[in-house]
Amino acid sequence: MAENYSILDKLEGLVSRFEEVSTLITDPHVISDQKRYVKLTKEYKDLGDIMKARKEYINTLRNADEARELMAMEDDPEMKEMAREELAAAEKRIPEIEEEIKLLLVPADPEDDKNIVMEIRGGTGGDEAALFAGDLFRMYAKYCETKGWKVAVSSFTEGAAGGYKEIIFSVSGEKVYGTMKYESGVHRVQRVPATETQGRVHTSAATVAVLPEAEEFDVEINEGEIKWDTFRSSGAGGQNVNKVESGVRARYMWKNPNTGETEEILIECTETRDQPKNKERALARLRTFIYDKEHQKYIDDIASRRKTMVSTGDRSAKIRTYNYPQGRITDHRINYTIYNLSAFMDGNIQDCIDHLIVAENAERMKESEL
Repeated sequence: MAENYSILDKLEGLVSRFEEVSTLITDPHVISDQKRYVKLTKEYKDLGDIMKARKEYINTLRNADEARELMAMEDDPEMKEMAREELAAAEKRIPEIEEEIKLLLVPADPEDDKNIVMEIRGGTGGDEAALFAGDLFRMYAKYCETKGWKVAVSSFTEGAAGGYKEIIFSVSGEKVYGTMKYESGVHRVQRVPATETQGRVHTSAATVAVLPEAEEFDVEINEGEIKWDTFRSSGAGGQNVNKVESGVRARYMWKNPNTGETEEILIECTETRDQPKNKERALARLRTFIYDKEHQKYIDDIASRRKTMVSTGDRSAKIRTYNYPQGRITDHRINYTIYNLSAFMDGNIQDCIDHLIVAENAERMKESEL
C-alpha cells in the first residue's frame, strides 16, 4: 500500500498546477502571448491526462477497500463472491494504472508533437546507395500513408541508376516527430546489386536525418536579410516548368550562437509551380535548418547523458541493417530482428517503432527513478 500513497503524493502537487494552468489559458494576456499560450495549452493537455489517470486510480483503490470490507462483513455467499470478483478486478487494474501514471510522469520530449523535415542521403556504395535511399523513401512514404500523415517533397537529386543521391521532404500529422525520431542514423543494406554480374552481396548505406519542424516563434529570422533568387525548375512537368521561374533559392547569413561564427545558409525549393508557395516552404525549411543547428547542442547534451538511449540524435550511428539474401531486418539498438523484409520495405515498420518506444520509455522511467 505504501507505493499507492507515494504515487498519490507525487500527483498531489500537480493538482494545484493543473488548476493554475486551467485559469491561465483563459487569461487574455496569456492568449495574446502566442508562444506562452501554445506552451500552456500543451501542458494543460498533458496534466489533464494525468488528472484523468489519478481519478481512476483513486476510484480503483477505493473499490478494492470497499470489496475487502464487504468480504469481511458479509455472510451471504453470493454477495461475498461478488465482492471477491470486484477485488480481483481492482487488484489486476491497480498495477496497470500505476505503470500508466509512471509513464505520464516521465517528462515527454517537448518536440514530440511537431511535424518533421526528413533528409535521406545515399552514403557509401555509389549507385546502389542511391537506389537504397529511394527504397527507404518509398518505405517511409507508405508508412506515412497508413498513419494518415501528409508527405511533401521539397527537393531531390536523382541517382544515375535511379533512386536518390539525396531527397528532402516534410511530414505533417499527429505526433510525427515522437514516432519518427527513432529513424535518425545510418541504415545499412546488404544485397546483390542489379549491376553485379557475379552475384556477390555488397554492403552500402544511406543516412536518415529526422528534424523537428520549427514553429515561427521557435527561431528568429530577419526576413529582410534573406536574398532571394528565382530560377526555372527542370524535370518532368511539361513546357510550363521550363518557361516559368517558379524555383526559389534563399541565401541567409546566420550567426551560430553555439560557435559565434557566421555562415551562409542556402535553401532551394522547386516543390510546386507556384513561386510564392515555394518561397513559403523555403522559409519553413530555413527555420527548421537553423532550429536544428541551434538545438544540436541540446541534442548533444542529451546524447552524452544517455549513452544507451534509443534516440540519441547521433546521426553517424549505424542503427539498422537490411539483409536481402536472408530477408532479415536487425535494429542494433535493441537487438530486434525479424524476417519479413519485404513487408517492412512496404511500410510495415510500426512493430519495430513500438519496440523502440518501449525501450526508450523503460530507460526514461529508470532515469526518473519512478
